[in-house]
Amino acid sequence: MSGLDVEPTDERESAESEDGDNTIEVTPTDSIDRETIDVEPAGEPVEGPSYVLYGGKGGVGKTTMAAATALDSAREGTATLVVSTDPAHSLSDTFETEVPSSPERIREEIPLWAAEIDPDAALEESQAAFAAEGGLGGLGDLLGEEGPMDALFGGAMPGADEAAAMQLLLEYMDDPRFDRVVVDTAPTGHTLRLLELPEIMDTMMGRMITFRERLGGMIDGVKGMFGGEAAEGEGADMAEMREVRERIERLRAVLQDPELTDFRIVMIPEEMSVVESKRLREQLDRFEIAVGTVVVNRVMEPLAEVTDDVSGEFLSPDLEDCEFCKRRWEVQQGALEDAQELFYGTDVRRVPLFAEDVRGETMLSVVAACLR
Repeated sequence: MSGLDVEPTDERESAESEDGDNTIEVTPTDSIDRETIDVEPAGEPVEGPSYVLYGGKGGVGKTTMAAATALDSAREGTATLVVSTDPAHSLSDTFETEVPSSPERIREEIPLWAAEIDPDAALEESQAAFAAEGGLGGLGDLLGEEGPMDALFGGAMPGADEAAAMQLLLEYMDDPRFDRVVVDTAPTGHTLRLLELPEIMDTMMGRMITFRERLGGMIDGVKGMFGGEAAEGEGADMAEMREVRERIERLRAVLQDPELTDFRIVMIPEEMSVVESKRLREQLDRFEIAVGTVVVNRVMEPLAEVTDDVSGEFLSPDLEDCEFCKRRWEVQQGALEDAQELFYGTDVRRVPLFAEDVRGETMLSVVAACLR
């Protein structure tokens, strides 16, 4: 396969076309070698945590890693759900099949389910499921229409779509159909807001529960003074609030337990990705969420240097004769050197830069081999 060396001529000496544009000499060269890899797959069972979350800068390949991990897990017989909380969904493109907004099985031959959370639909569902009739009780009141937050914000609470996604994520984690849940998170900023929600919502709910209890006691006292009957038992809306708070506390405990959860940062060997990955890890440390794995995607090295569990032909960068490849490799090495502190205490996995798009089960299987 031939590549292209682009050699712009000196601006002062270049020939000009009729419309005045400078010409560019394009010289074809043999810049990429084809390498044959003929090694049998390992076929070892996939072991790991119950919950795997992929996070990082937008466009670094989180969806690809989540899809590959879920596919590999399901092929070994583990009932697996892969779910995307990223508003810019691409699971459907990656799997080359339509992925619904709620979990559905997308492969009959293996136990693989998938879902792409629609923030608007999730918000509407949360409002319907948790709205308290005539009171302050439900999460729906906190999130949206005609609740007390409208008076403060003129609409749904900021971050309501992320809170709704969190609610669905809680449900999926409790779903007995799945032994493993793999999450393709939104870009770093959205992910951090999502991770902050348990603390924020727990604080808000704690205050609201206390308020409702005091208000309920006052109402009972007034009723008693005027001969009415005091309310017995806990109202339905209060019970719902307590249930949601317990589930939020459980989610926080799950995310903070490295035996149950592996939060994996995905990065590419470029300066901005390294900076944002460091920022994400610092925030995860603040939330006491351990980073078990760092995945370095699109590394310019042969697949054979990453894994020997793959058979087939793959194109590799020519770091001997291709000037572009060599220059890019130097840039990547500099970024990886800057990322050393990010790697401390983690398993580091490398995924090469492929000539083909990673779509469909064949290429996802190759990526999965790199992640084992």
